[in-house]
Amino acid sequence: MSDDKIKLGLAGEYAVASELCRRGVYTQLTLGNYKRTDLLVMGEEGNTRRIEVKAKKGPKWANIKGVVGEGAYIVFVDLRKLDIERPDFYILSSEDWRKVALKIVEEKQKRSPNVNVHIGEDNCPTFPDQITKSGRPYRGCSVSVGDVGEYKDSWDKIIALSDITQKP
Repeated sequence: MSDDKIKLGLAGEYAVASELCRRGVYTQLTLGNYKRTDLLVMGEEGNTRRIEVKAKKGPKWANIKGVVGEGAYIVFVDLRKLDIERPDFYILSSEDWRKVALKIVEEKQKRSPNVNVHIGEDNCPTFPDQITKSGRPYRGCSVSVGDVGEYKDSWDKIIALSDITQKP
């Protein structure tokens, strides 16, 4: 992974952590490459939420595998306008992501009826006929702002969870 890609990912993670902390939500970045967990949100009663962050500067988020599980969220961060204003955030629960992924898959199949794609229990679009260099089916899809637009700044999905906000 290139340094620029690593820096872009970190910028997205810090931006999401900053927004949540600003809203009174205790948030910690995870260290290392823990699969599908970039941030942890912890409440007073010990309930924990996992957040995966995806950042982009270009037109689309590429190779998104999604998020799965109760208490799991994916936050898409659009850093295209970062030089002039704060980034845009799109917050999806695992259920929201599954709906978006199904819609993306349906649109792909309408455009190309011969494309074999499905979404498994892990909420990841999989293309069994597109084999990668490692010999496995291609997993993931591109996501545009139009795909997730209705979830813009929906921080309440995370904040509204019981015992997540900090007590003054």
